[in-house]
Amino acid sequence: MWIVIVMIVGCLSGFILFRKNTLPVYDEPYQGTRKLSVIIPARNEERNLPYLLDSLMSQSYPPFEVIVVDDFSNDRTREIAESYGVKVIAGSSLPEGWTGKSWAVWNGYLQATGDVFAFLDADIRLAPAALASLMKARERSKGVISVVPFHHTEKQYEKLALIMNILGIFTFTSVFEKGNAKKGLYGSCILALREDYEKINGHESVKAEVLDDLLIGSKFIAAGIPITNFIGYGFVSFRMYPNGIRSEIEGFSKGAVLSTSTLSPWTIIPIAIWVIGLIMSSTVFIFAGSSWAVPLLIGYILYMLQLLYFIKYVGVFGILMPVMHVFASLFFIIIMIYSMYQVVFLGHVKWKGRLVRVRGRREP
Repeated sequence: MWIVIVMIVGCLSGFILFRKNTLPVYDEPYQGTRKLSVIIPARNEERNLPYLLDSLMSQSYPPFEVIVVDDFSNDRTREIAESYGVKVIAGSSLPEGWTGKSWAVWNGYLQATGDVFAFLDADIRLAPAALASLMKARERSKGVISVVPFHHTEKQYEKLALIMNILGIFTFTSVFEKGNAKKGLYGSCILALREDYEKINGHESVKAEVLDDLLIGSKFIAAGIPITNFIGYGFVSFRMYPNGIRSEIEGFSKGAVLSTSTLSPWTIIPIAIWVIGLIMSSTVFIFAGSSWAVPLLIGYILYMLQLLYFIKYVGVFGILMPVMHVFASLFFIIIMIYSMYQVVFLGHVKWKGRLVRVRGRREP
């Protein structure tokens, strides 16, 4: 009986954490006078970039300028960006103490002339009313906003990200993070006023950080600028890792362990309870012939139903992955172990062909 109770409490923790804080839908078009500069750091993004640039060209509120920073790509990233007629900046040598993405974003900022900055990853895809909704949401929040995108998946290995994506929404929209001075932003989609960005010295203030997006959030808060995180359902989506499961593992593992250091204990505790119940329910396949089989099966079904409800707002995962969530749970465990290995033993994480040092550690 205690097994069922643990898993029920775990599911309830998930409902406490999950917030449908979607971008508001506005009936009237955005009619503000601020000029929006879209800044896109891009490293080997020939597959993703056309989707983003196409969506930017069809916005109901078109951006004032689009800047693509080609971060030493060895594919057709620059060629594709130039074909859209946007401003393309060639990456410059990475200075000591900077991470690649922060340096690319900073160089984009130095060339931007708008009053508002939208920092978008190259894998983002926008609905036609997305920029208008983002601008209105930022004005209402009177601060900086970010969006956890809806995950568009196509191949089965991409759907293994189910648990990781749900945990992302838990951490960025948790009600317990409202008073957290270390509250982070989701780096794939951030909107900030120029004056707010310059007040904290932008990405230069987090130039050495692996988790620049999380830590820049705390910089805004320290400067008295509120931050608000939304779910991208209906407006902002992405396809995270179309280039294979190896890039998916690298991408998730680079921040899986480190990101927990910025969370409030009141967020970590229910997440831990939810994860314990989830993993416990997945052991039903191990204890199928024991007296624990029925209680574990009950828990497994409860989590399956909860996941089926969550995915409407999280991403395209089909029916099979929530039903067979044991595979997504196993993938989550692998990611956490690999992330811990990189942080604790190697002192660096790997991403897009670069080794990025974890702050306070030296590369061997």
